[in-house]
Formats: sequence, C-alpha cells, structure tokens
Amino acid sequence: MNESLSRRTLLTAGLTGITAVAAVLTGCTAEQRPQESPATGERTPRTPDPERTTVSGSRVLLVYFSRAGENYYYRGRRDLEVGNTEVLAGMISDRIDCVTYEIEAADPYPDAYDPTVERNRREQRDDARPAIANPLPDVSGYDIVLLGSPVWNMRTPMIMSTFIEGLDLAGKTILPFVTYAVSGMSGIDDDYRDALPDSEVRDGLAIQGETVAEAAPDLDTWLSANNLV
Repeated sequence: MNESLSRRTLLTAGLTGITAVAAVLTGCTAEQRPQESPATGERTPRTPDPERTTVSGSRVLLVYFSRAGENYYYRGRRDLEVGNTEVLAGMISDRIDCVTYEIEAADPYPDAYDPTVERNRREQRDDARPAIANPLPDVSGYDIVLLGSPVWNMRTPMIMSTFIEGLDLAGKTILPFVTYAVSGMSGIDDDYRDALPDSEVRDGLAIQGETVAEAAPDLDTWLSANNLV
C-alpha cells in the first residue's frame, strides 16, 4: 500500500510494491506450503528441516509474508501474480542454504488493493493479531531467522506480530528484509528490536517493490555483510 496507513503497533508493512517476478525457492528448501494427503485430500503442513545449514555452518530459517493481487505501482496500480516480498525471498533462497516458511493468513487478504488498505488500517487500530493458516515452525534448530514482509502504513503487517509472538526467538540472530513503496525501512528493524529484546536484530534490507527484480546488488551486499555468502 502507499503511505496512507499509520505506524507503531509493531510490524505492519506498506502494501507497497508487493511483487512481480515468480520466486520458485531453490537454494532454500521450500518447506512452507502444505501438501495434500493423497488418501484424505486434507492439507498436511510440512515442517522445516533444521539440518539445512549455510556455508558458514549456521542453520538458517527464511520466513516471509507476501501479498499478490492488485498492488501499488508508481502512484498507480498493477496486478501481480507473485508478491514483491516473495520475489525477494526467492532471490535470497537462490543465494544461501536455508529452509523457508511462508506466513499465510487464515483469513486471506483481498486481491483488491483498497480493501486490503482498509483491513490493514483496522488491524493496526485494533492492535490485531491475524491468525496464521499453518502451524508455526519449530525454530529451536535454527541460529538465524530472516523475517521478510512488505511495509504497510509505515509498519509490517500485523500478522508479523502474530508470528514473532508465537515463537521463542530468544538467542536467535534476526535479519529483517522488506519491500516498500515510498517508506524505506521505516524503522522496522528497530520495531523488531523492541519486540525481541533477547534476540540480536541486525540492520534490515529495504527494497522498493517496483524495482525488486533489480535488487541483486543491494541484496548481495547485505547478505555478504551478514556473512551469509
């Protein structure tokens, strides 16, 4: 969304640039999407494997929330098949050894832009914690957790608060990354520091959603600075 939302309920981010390039997560194992049981047709969530390691020996979990559909685009709108944050997550997974977990809302956000903006405003105002569709991952086997989301109204979406409050991230190294329309990082790494005082939250990476496909140089610099490549 553009900057017509508001700030400070920890983690809600602008439906700003939310996607354009399909991200088939390869470097990371795509453990986040539930699979249908051939016998029952029910969806059985897959659990991340903590044995996956980075080249440095640290076990890494890549977590992201993304939204496709109608998105903000240079003061206008465009429809995206893959959200901008998912595109960036895919670029990360192509570069490092990790496991991925996609945060999916139990009550999916609308495909249309304006209704999503309105819902986000309500959730921020109410300090809501939207439910997550799938079971949360077991993070005990991971040293580093990358947290990705869009920036909605100067914050991450409230569902990111649902995620971090539902797990014990004490002692983990947290690496935030966001896609945005005009806000930049918007202090989201500081929000995580406030919310996760027992974790090491490092400086985040902010990529404008409209330019995410060209983000490789900034992404590589950030990953290198954090000893992931």
